[in-house]
Amino acid sequence: MSKQSANPRCTMSLCILSGKGGVGKSNLALNLSYALYRANYRMLMMDFDVGLANVDVLLGISPEKNLQDLLQPGVSPADVVACVEPEGFDFLPAASGVPELLELDDDMRDSVFSKLNSALGEYDYIVFDLGAGIGKTVLSLAAMTRMRIMVVTPEPTSLTDSYAVIKVLNSQHGISDFQVVVNQVSDPKEGQLTFERLAGACKRFLDLEISYMGCVHSDPNVPDAVRRQTPLIKHAPKCRASQDILSLAIKIARYRSECRPELAEKEILKKITHG
Repeated sequence: MSKQSANPRCTMSLCILSGKGGVGKSNLALNLSYALYRANYRMLMMDFDVGLANVDVLLGISPEKNLQDLLQPGVSPADVVACVEPEGFDFLPAASGVPELLELDDDMRDSVFSKLNSALGEYDYIVFDLGAGIGKTVLSLAAMTRMRIMVVTPEPTSLTDSYAVIKVLNSQHGISDFQVVVNQVSDPKEGQLTFERLAGACKRFLDLEISYMGCVHSDPNVPDAVRRQTPLIKHAPKCRASQDILSLAIKIARYRSECRPELAEKEILKKITHG
């Protein structure tokens, strides 16, 4: 494959990950995806939180097939992908608690993505909602994407667990670029201080510089949108948390614009090897 034809649409892959559950990762992944869709980008969101898949619940949909079906012969991405919004927002659901998905071996991972690769180039963005922690599937997929967004909260346990994920990805896969979003903050100062604590640990112990992408305020509209099974920025587009998420989406779009020449020359998902 020539360099010019590797990724003609300049599709950008990114993953949303966290050190621990309960930090609002899936909700943020959904709303970032929806914000980019509303900006006229074609989106594919993939729920790879295979331990506790819940994006279908957040969307209020009941897909007939899911990621597990893609492991079966004769099943194509078109059979599994669900349409969230016409002309631009598609969703690949996961299956909760399926052992073979929790720890995808190399052959199974290659099988899934050999099928998916034929469809990925139809989109501008591929967003992976990954599980929390340092499971093998999480680490593999985080290493394959072009951008990694680590979601943390001001809680000390969120910071220590996020540091552990960053450390393992850095030591095992050589990943050194991480974008951090601090969720559920009371004000921007709390977001900045939380990031600085994590960044200080990464610099001191890993000699690693991580980047601050921004923060999202705690907002009573968030649980209300979850109960209504509607994306927050569709339910309450003018609330503070929605505006924060829109700002993050703008940064993602700017990053893709700056990287278009590089994206065009490379595969959408990086090839990885395991030692």
